[in-house]
Amino acid sequence: MQLLNTLYVTVPDAWLRLDNDTLRVEVEKETRLRVPLHHLTSVVCLGNVGFSTPLAHRLADDGIALVLLDENGRFKARLEGPVSGNILLRQAQHSKAADAAFALDLARAIVAGKIRNARHVLLRGAREAKNADEATQLERGAHDLAAALRSLPAATSLDEVRGVEGDAARRYFERMTLLIRPQARAEFRMEGRSRRPPRDRLNALLSFLYSMWMNDCRSAIESVGLDPQLGFLHAVRPGRAALALDLLEEFRPLADRLALTLVNRGQLHATDFREHENGAVTLEGDARKAVVVAFQERKKEELVHPLLEQPLPLGLMPLVQARLLARAIRDETEGYVPYLLK
Repeated sequence: MQLLNTLYVTVPDAWLRLDNDTLRVEVEKETRLRVPLHHLTSVVCLGNVGFSTPLAHRLADDGIALVLLDENGRFKARLEGPVSGNILLRQAQHSKAADAAFALDLARAIVAGKIRNARHVLLRGAREAKNADEATQLERGAHDLAAALRSLPAATSLDEVRGVEGDAARRYFERMTLLIRPQARAEFRMEGRSRRPPRDRLNALLSFLYSMWMNDCRSAIESVGLDPQLGFLHAVRPGRAALALDLLEEFRPLADRLALTLVNRGQLHATDFREHENGAVTLEGDARKAVVVAFQERKKEELVHPLLEQPLPLGLMPLVQARLLARAIRDETEGYVPYLLK
């Protein structure tokens, strides 16, 4: 089985160059790392990281994506070689995108997966809560998400589905602070989801983790031959990887769980973040590297896939789900089944 092997370069002013069949990472002209190219499926550069033209050409030739993110983890650009996806699958995808009934059913499935996984996070928090009142509040939040799930079949348009998703997300993030250990709440309190820019430390951490999950989801979408730009739940916009965003939704609660783990175990502190004059908050320096390492370690953990009924590394789940999505688009299955936490 193939994991989506990704090299994350987080050191400011690092320089990447080609060294025969190896990618070499230099900092102040000192070699810090060598990675054989055949071990990689993508290279992600965070912030001010440079690279040589020969390396860019070689990565494109070898089908290795080069992804550029800003220091906050926000996507900026992606360099890749010629598209080699399955044209018949892409034709089917475009046909299904124009099929209102199919698009609506798929959007419902995507949102249902996200809400069910978010509900799992709240219920787990309620079980582990030390305070009875907080446990009750988390259970009430889980009840609200269950009600959102029950309302999905009655949604008769994409806008209604998006409305259900937006309301469920608001109720979920309202209770996120209760999932943080009391000693850290003053520093990591959040008043709801904020982005572009994140306005508090927890939102900054979530945005950073979502960007890494997004890269894996887009790589998975492209690896099976689908068009990442043509989505079903997310509206099509120039430069927007709408289908990758669709696939990302069911994995967002997994990013949330990792963020909570990092905070609750004391692996991140307030000093790991920087507050800017415009109100934006960013994850800084070595802390970004620590989050990347934790993310890569989490991807090695094996979980039982509920549909395949076999243990798989978490890092492989986006690829499995992309293949299931392709099968649904080809009408080889009755609808799409998202990955669900257990």
